[in-house]
Amino acid sequence: MAHPSSDAVLWHMQELAARIVAESGIPSDRYHVGKMLLRSLRDAPDHLFQIDGATDEKDTFRSALERSTQCATAFRNLGLKYQDVIIIMAPNHINLVIPMYASLYLGIRVAGVDMTLGVNELHSKFKSCAPKIIFCQSAKVETVQQALKLCNTSVHVISFDENENCLTFSKFLDKYGRGTAVEDFKPAEFDPTQTDAFLVPTSGTTGLPKTAVLNHKNIVVGFPLTLNCCTKFPTPFKLALVQSPVQWLSSTFAFVMSTLLRFTRLQTSSATTPEHVYSLINKYRPNFTISSPTFLTTLLKPGAREQCDFSSLEVILIGGSSVSKELLKEVKAMNPKLLVRLGYSMTEATALVFDPGYSPFGSIGAPIPLLQYKLVDTTTNQVIDKPNVPGELRLKGPTIFQGYYNNPEMTAAAFDEDGWFKTGDILYRDEYYNFYFCDRLKLLLKYRNHQVSPVEIESVIRKHPGVLDVAVTGIPDAEYGDLPVALVITQDGHNVTAKEIKDLVKVSLTDTKQLRGGVAFVKEFPTTTTSKVDRVKLKELAKTLKRE
Repeated sequence: MAHPSSDAVLWHMQELAARIVAESGIPSDRYHVGKMLLRSLRDAPDHLFQIDGATDEKDTFRSALERSTQCATAFRNLGLKYQDVIIIMAPNHINLVIPMYASLYLGIRVAGVDMTLGVNELHSKFKSCAPKIIFCQSAKVETVQQALKLCNTSVHVISFDENENCLTFSKFLDKYGRGTAVEDFKPAEFDPTQTDAFLVPTSGTTGLPKTAVLNHKNIVVGFPLTLNCCTKFPTPFKLALVQSPVQWLSSTFAFVMSTLLRFTRLQTSSATTPEHVYSLINKYRPNFTISSPTFLTTLLKPGAREQCDFSSLEVILIGGSSVSKELLKEVKAMNPKLLVRLGYSMTEATALVFDPGYSPFGSIGAPIPLLQYKLVDTTTNQVIDKPNVPGELRLKGPTIFQGYYNNPEMTAAAFDEDGWFKTGDILYRDEYYNFYFCDRLKLLLKYRNHQVSPVEIESVIRKHPGVLDVAVTGIPDAEYGDLPVALVITQDGHNVTAKEIKDLVKVSLTDTKQLRGGVAFVKEFPTTTTSKVDRVKLKELAKTLKRE
């Protein structure tokens, strides 16, 4: 059952939604994220909105309201229409969320994109999303323009900081954002149950990079579930530390819920190194954060407690990959009063899938009433109705995503014939319906919580004339997650070196996708009975081979 303390968050959300519906007379407006943000900003203009810990810049709800409505006016004056797409690819500075909020007011789709991507990767992203405007930093303008040139398309490129080759954000607001006073601004009218809000990168269940579509209702119903461990009303905590980049759903959660629940965000426009995070915690004393197991492992290296006073943290949510019991013990040792929660979530389900409130140590939680669950034997496709028997988790409910953007084939493959979402994760339950994570069916690797597709790396390596075939897997690393390793079968008569393979990947893909696990040469791959590469055996084989 749901954790009782979640009522504090849910009551506040319901009260906010009721006020909006009372004003508009439109029942579906209870799911209109734009109207909810706008009402929240207007309710408390002097509230501290956000802090950039790298510069100590601070921002109030009033300032955010003024800039976001001005940005929305600029979108209208530029002719952006309902369900057009904008892309945001920048660090977490104080202007990052302004075009995001403006888009949510108007029913425009928001796509957060990894700002480290190169020309070829951006070309693929732009071709898929067809954005009308791209917001980025000056250092990425040239790369963005090169990628757009490959797309043979004209798109407005706006730099958040100074740049001679494109319009800056401040000049963009001055040039196009005039004409509507803040108090007179009206958000667009649309059905939020049928309107896309965010386009979020994900691997889905196959390991191939795709873009999951989350609509306004997904966000309003799903995001509050993440705070089911908070008891304070209406603000669950004063200051939340945001460690995630704009393309991750955990950052989107913080950007939206901080305004709706009126807590301040502490974020940074600098790289989130352990040393920088230590300084942010020591200086600003945040109460809440979401972190990945791999980054926590880095944060809690020997000597960390001498560098950082973690005592201000009241709640920490750990998610993104499996969590060892050893790490859980280390996290709890940070602060005896710290409430630690394991967050089993996925982009396609918008937020938490299970309630971890009362579950035993090591469990990812118990079912949430909003969702329907079943475990399925992937060999027989039969439903598993007994405890302690592993099977693939499948889901239904109002938080499940709308599909993969512009990819009907992958969308169809993500659901079974009865409309259940196939998570690609193997779980089992005990007799009390506490669920436990076993393993992933997915091919996806995660390096420092960046999604790494083996298929994408394999497609690059196969371009080498001396390569007959290649399979990419990951070597587990406690600090970094998965270290990509390539197992290569060479063409007869070719002398291929590991350096050639690594150099090919280096010039083709971004830093997070490099072969840090090395390269190994083999005669054949382990295969399944259907002649497919056996990814489980492949991973075990990679651990035993000599890698260069």
